[in-house]
Amino acid sequence: MSNGSSITQFLLLAFADTRELQLLHFWLFLGTYLAALLGNGLIITVIPCDHRLHTPMYFFLLNLSLLDLGSISTTVPKAMANSLWDTRDISYSGCAAQLFFFLFLITAEYCLLTVMAYDRYVAICKPLHYGTLLGSRACVHMAAAAWASGFLNSLLHTANTFSIPFCYSNAINQFFCEIPQILKLSCSHSYLRQVGLLVVSACLGFGCFVFIVVSYVEIFRAVLRIPSEQGRHKAFSTYLPHLAVVSLFVSTVMFAYLKPPSISSPFLDLVMAVLYSVVPPAVNPPIYSMRNQELKDAIRKLISWTFFKSEKFTTSLHK
Repeated sequence: MSNGSSITQFLLLAFADTRELQLLHFWLFLGTYLAALLGNGLIITVIPCDHRLHTPMYFFLLNLSLLDLGSISTTVPKAMANSLWDTRDISYSGCAAQLFFFLFLITAEYCLLTVMAYDRYVAICKPLHYGTLLGSRACVHMAAAAWASGFLNSLLHTANTFSIPFCYSNAINQFFCEIPQILKLSCSHSYLRQVGLLVVSACLGFGCFVFIVVSYVEIFRAVLRIPSEQGRHKAFSTYLPHLAVVSLFVSTVMFAYLKPPSISSPFLDLVMAVLYSVVPPAVNPPIYSMRNQELKDAIRKLISWTFFKSEKFTTSLHK
């Protein structure tokens, strides 16, 4: 291939050569995708419907669920379709669109996780100033800044990635269009510009990670001052899973995008991609709600109301 303009499609990674393993990957991804749809869909539905959940914490959680639902819907359905129909192809424009939306959503999610850490820090460490620092206007501005940051970062990366020529191959060694794997197809030194942009983004990401860690350290210090052992246990059991999810997401993203070529392997690249693109959207809803009694009560109320309406409608039909 002489240049990027001659490429009309890319070939994504095939999970397996045998039909049985392809179908196994399809069912595994389908189960994970349905779990993400159900969990995030419940949060997106219940928060606007319950006035008790109209607080900054749940407003940010609503945004997080929207981002999770969008990011997993950008990559997994295409991978499932390829496994089911035994295909690998994705169009050039489809690959560019997938890369843009995926980067947009995961960057915005990372920024939002930073905002959520700040929200919890203020709630625990500065409760008297919570209403002032996190009023409705401030919350909307912070959420908008997270979405805007994701959009700008994605636009820059996508434009840079698809402005370089590709001449080695059109086979992407990943189940979706990922920058490090696309850059391997380039035969031009202009890819250094993209690498520089990745390094700048990584530095900004590391800054957000440090902010998150410092916020949680301050939270834990405040929790340790709680006189009740039961209160301390409840606080730790609430915040430690959140920090674990953030740490998994950030560490796998940074490793996937910044690891040296010497330790790269197809299996390792695949595992890292699954850990930061598929796992978080599926596990975030249960982790953020399992210790949250208000959210669980609201979900039960919604399910009960839906079941009651459905039963009432069925009874009326029989009459």
